[in-house]
Amino acid sequence: MEKFTKLTGVAAPMPLINVDTDMIIPKQFLKTIKRSGLGANLFDEMRFDADGNEIPDFVLNQPAYRNAEILVAGDNFGCGSSREHAPWALLDFGIRCVISTSFADIFYNNCFKNGILPIVLPQEDVDKLMDDASRGANAKITVDLENQVINGPDGGEIAFEVDAFRKHCLLNGLDDIGLTMEKEASIDTFEAEMEAKTPWLKAV
Repeated sequence: MEKFTKLTGVAAPMPLINVDTDMIIPKQFLKTIKRSGLGANLFDEMRFDADGNEIPDFVLNQPAYRNAEILVAGDNFGCGSSREHAPWALLDFGIRCVISTSFADIFYNNCFKNGILPIVLPQEDVDKLMDDASRGANAKITVDLENQVINGPDGGEIAFEVDAFRKHCLLNGLDDIGLTMEKEASIDTFEAEMEAKTPWLKAV
């Protein structure tokens, strides 16, 4: 998993509330178990019409936000079903951070496991960042995970909270497999001890 330390990028404003996981990545794209390729269908029913043409008014279709790496979203983002494809699609598109007043629990947890930083802030702070994001590609936002602050394009600073363990995982690029591999030496020792104690269990 790619480390998340400090991110400076374009923030796309999406003030819609209750954006569920089916809106993020519709069910017809869930057949794959690959994490790559889903970005093309992120927000598919909002980005494209029935003929597959881009809907110009949708924020990520606008020139200023095509390369957005931060999403400033409305309340209760990621609600609905528990599909892990939702953070996969966001990440594949290039979104590394989502900021909202609240997230659905499963989506929130899945973000951390896939290298995306979800940040919960009070409404007034989200409103400020939404306003910053609406100014387009020249108004970049910096998210500093180490110091737990967001810096706006005008130099304003907003502090945010994050669980210490999840912060550690993101800073070091550790997903569930990576966390397990941190214990590789202990696992090898345990396996050697078990093999010595129960040699009859050794695979032929």
